[in-house]
Amino acid sequence: MPSRLSSGNGVSARAPRIAGAVLAAGCSSRMGRNKLLLEWEGESLLNRAVRVAGEARLDPLIVVVGFEADRAAEMLAGEPCRIVLNPAHDLGMHSSAAAATDAVAQEAEALLIMLADMPLVTAAMLEEVQAEYVSGGNRLVVSRYGEVVAPPTLFDRSIFPHLQAMEGGNVKTLIERFWSDAAVIDWQPSLLRDIDTPDDFEGLRADTS
Repeated sequence: MPSRLSSGNGVSARAPRIAGAVLAAGCSSRMGRNKLLLEWEGESLLNRAVRVAGEARLDPLIVVVGFEADRAAEMLAGEPCRIVLNPAHDLGMHSSAAAATDAVAQEAEALLIMLADMPLVTAAMLEEVQAEYVSGGNRLVVSRYGEVVAPPTLFDRSIFPHLQAMEGGNVKTLIERFWSDAAVIDWQPSLLRDIDTPDDFEGLRADTS
C-alpha cells in the first residue's frame, strides 16, 4: 500500500495528525480501589500512561475518565492532555473508546487507543504503531502479544463512525471486522501485563524490580 507521506508527484506530504486516547474510566472493581492511582516507579499508573503518550507526540491527547473522575482530574492537573468524561463508563471499554472518538473526530486523521493499566507499554511502542500507520497505508494497526490482541491499537478516521456506533458492542468485534485491512505488530508476550487485582500489581512489581 502507498505511504501516507507520498503525495504521488514526488513531493512529500505532511504527516497525518494522530490523536491519542488513554482509557481510564473503569471502576477497578476487582482491585477494590482505584487502580490507576496506584504508584508505579514514582508516579501513578494514570500519570505514567499520560506521560508515555505525550512522549510519543500524540496530538491531541485525550484521557477518558469516569469512575472517581474528580480524583483523576486532580491527578492530571497541569498535564498536557484533554479530559473527557464518560458518564456511561459502567457499560465497558467500548463506551470509553466511543467517547474518545467523539472528542477527536473533527480534528484527527487517526486515533491511537491505549489503556492506563498496562504500565509496560512504552513511548517507543506507540511510536512504532504510528510509524506503521504512516508508512503502511492500513486503516487499522493492531498490537499482538503472542496469541493475544490488545492495545495499543490505531484506527484510521474512516473507522471512526464504527467506533462511535460500536456495532457489535465491543472493540474486539470491531477489530475482527476490519482485520483484513489491519497491520499487525508483534510484541513480546511478557509486555502484556495489565493490572486488575492486587496480586497482578504485586506480581508485576516483583517481576520488574
